Amino acid sequence: MRNFAYIFSLALLSMTTAEADPIYGIWQTAPGNNGNVGHVEVKECEDGICGTLVKTFDGSGKEYKSDNLGKNIIFGMKAQDDGRYSGGKVWAPDDDKIYKSHLVLNGDSLSVSGCVLMILCRSQVWTRPK
Repeated sequence: MRNFAYIFSLALLSMTTAEADPIYGIWQTAPGNNGNVGHVEVKECEDGICGTLVKTFDGSGKEYKSDNLGKNIIFGMKAQDDGRYSGGKVWAPDDDKIYKSHLVLNGDSLSVSGCVLMILCRSQVWTRPK
């Protein structure tokens, strides 16, 4: 019985690992309008893929406690194919706007782009922090 439980646990672990989306993990934003950057943890949420602001840094690279820590930056994204994600939104704290967005994953680079009313558009490239 113990062997069965052990094998079953290993099988579950390998299934979970195999299903992990390559976008999951920590991403560093490009500097915003104010020069600050953030670390966003991307993971599976109830409404799709989401990203939560977990660390913030000022323009000199010094960590500070932003009022936005713990807030969702990405919400409702759905994986498409070939490293593309769409159907969700991205909130930009530096201009307090929510953009209908899409993401493109290319190795350790994540292109984030979106528009408000198809007029105000913005894009950044995020990277995995080292």
